[in-house]
Amino acid sequence: MPDKGGPFPVVLVVEEIFGVHEHIKDVCRRLAKAGYLAVAPELFRRQGDVSKITDIPEIFSKVVSKVPDAQVMSDLDSTAAWVKKDGKGDTSKLGITGFCWGGRIVWLYAAHSKDLKAGVAWYGRLVGKGTDLQPKYPIDVVDSLKAPVLGLYGGKDQAIPLDSVEKMRDALKNEKKTGEIVVFPDAGHGFNADYRPSYNKDAAEAGWKRLLEWFKKYGVA
Repeated sequence: MPDKGGPFPVVLVVEEIFGVHEHIKDVCRRLAKAGYLAVAPELFRRQGDVSKITDIPEIFSKVVSKVPDAQVMSDLDSTAAWVKKDGKGDTSKLGITGFCWGGRIVWLYAAHSKDLKAGVAWYGRLVGKGTDLQPKYPIDVVDSLKAPVLGLYGGKDQAIPLDSVEKMRDALKNEKKTGEIVVFPDAGHGFNADYRPSYNKDAAEAGWKRLLEWFKKYGVA
């Protein structure tokens, strides 16, 4: 958070599958420089320490696949409650942003939380086959969205087909929900991850600008 002033508007930051590593911490710092109290809870901690695993399929099979969505929703609620109790954050101005795995969570949390003002989802999967622990995808909860969500996606994303992005766009329109999906044509998956080869500077900077505008427009500022 900023070193002076407050209470500050609050942004929950939701990790990629790689946990709360340096990139996620840096996102929090960047949000603090923009005037926010940003907090990234370690949402996999009960299931395992992903920082000790380097193989992506192993991260999924050993840890991430065992994290119940219901637990994540509850932990995000508890994080917001902790910030409110601490007194340094103004949770009447509550936002959320997340990346990849966390992008999907942003959509789900916008359907879950009555206190959320706005969300920004970076390349979160939109459709898929549910499991007992992770029963629904964003496309399944559009009718329940309680806050405006901005979705930021890459046109060259091999993990998230553009037809699924269009389905989500249509669903938002059909359900008359406030939401917007932006596709950056030359960006692939993880285009904001400046520590990976997938980083696309133009798309990342444009996406960040849109995030700040979205939060300001919908009361997280």
